[in-house]
Amino acid sequence: MIFKSNKEKLLFYNLPFFLFSLIPFFLITGPFLSDLSISLISILFITYCIKNKDYSYFKNKLFFMFLTFWGYLILNTLINNFNIDSLKISLFYFRYGVFVTAIIALLNFDDKIIKYFFYCIFICFVVLILDGFYQYFVGENILGWKKSERTSSFFGEEEILGSYLSRLWPIFFGISIYIFKQKNKLFYLFILIFILSEALIFLSGDRAAFFNINLSAIFVILLSQKLLKLRLLTLSSSILLIIIISFINPTAKERVVDMTLNQMNLVDEKKQKEEGVYIFSINHTHHYITAYRMFLDNKILGVGVKNFRKFCKVKKYEVSHLSCSSHPHNTYVQILSETGIIGFFFLISLLIYFCINISKHIILRFKSKYYFTDFEICVLSGIAIYLWPFIPTGNIFNNWLNIIMILNLPFLIWSMKKKASH
Repeated sequence: MIFKSNKEKLLFYNLPFFLFSLIPFFLITGPFLSDLSISLISILFITYCIKNKDYSYFKNKLFFMFLTFWGYLILNTLINNFNIDSLKISLFYFRYGVFVTAIIALLNFDDKIIKYFFYCIFICFVVLILDGFYQYFVGENILGWKKSERTSSFFGEEEILGSYLSRLWPIFFGISIYIFKQKNKLFYLFILIFILSEALIFLSGDRAAFFNINLSAIFVILLSQKLLKLRLLTLSSSILLIIIISFINPTAKERVVDMTLNQMNLVDEKKQKEEGVYIFSINHTHHYITAYRMFLDNKILGVGVKNFRKFCKVKKYEVSHLSCSSHPHNTYVQILSETGIIGFFFLISLLIYFCINISKHIILRFKSKYYFTDFEICVLSGIAIYLWPFIPTGNIFNNWLNIIMILNLPFLIWSMKKKASH
């Protein structure tokens, strides 16, 4: 990036720098401020490119693939069960690709943005850990917000504390490794934070988040070069802490373990013989069957973006009164039912691309070589959370989830390009 004046640098570098660094804070407040930030960053970056007639940032295969998917979403919306909500999602989906490209350009210009982003995550994790543990044991957080069924800290009724921590944990861990390459006293403080945050994910009662953080841990343990002992230490320590807390206060254990077994129909043998085993729960099972029935009727295009909530009420798709929801609670099932085989092709292509590159890393590892750095493996473990197919998920077109998901991409792409240029 080239700036002709201080004013231009302030507008096209300092302001996006500031907005990006604060995204971890904004995500705690909800989707509005975080979405506003990435939208402003995208607009400013496009303005910069037009002003300087420099479109080189967008000339790569990944952005072209994203553009193709974006174009398909718009086309699907216009010709397939049109509604305004779908159109808004499809049209403005473009900002995610531009945002990722903009952050890569900022990192290339000056990578000190990593440190500021890291400090913001660090503060957010410390505050949430202190407040979350306080709420779990006392029954209310420092603002007096009562704990309902689950510990949620400053997220209140949203109950996405575990989701926030588990999805940002890989970036937080990866950047700390990148910045503090040599261990010092401060690094040991980070280790404590990692352990406590993993335990808090369990105590939040978010079962999907707890699975995700363990999936991320296994990924790093198996594929990293120098992080095996460290990641085993944090994982085993957090599990030990969870066991101790569960003896003192078994609330979270009852939800994460006991409730899961009951909902999957794995406890009552008589009921299991009559009804069978459920996929996660009867609700999830009926969502998936309903979505699959939609797909069978609409194989090519699906029922349209954000239209599951509408078509789940149709009698021929309905399994029971539990069939309906805003989305079918699984990314692959949602993409298949709402965007059909064409939309599903993009997701599967991404999964295959991911698996091919991980396979390269594994093959090279047998030769004592590494395709990815440990920093990249940590970030990739965060991406693996989103690509893992066998887990309940949120709405793939939800702004909050999309933002927290794409935060992994600029760091990964920037790091790989930087490594390739040396």
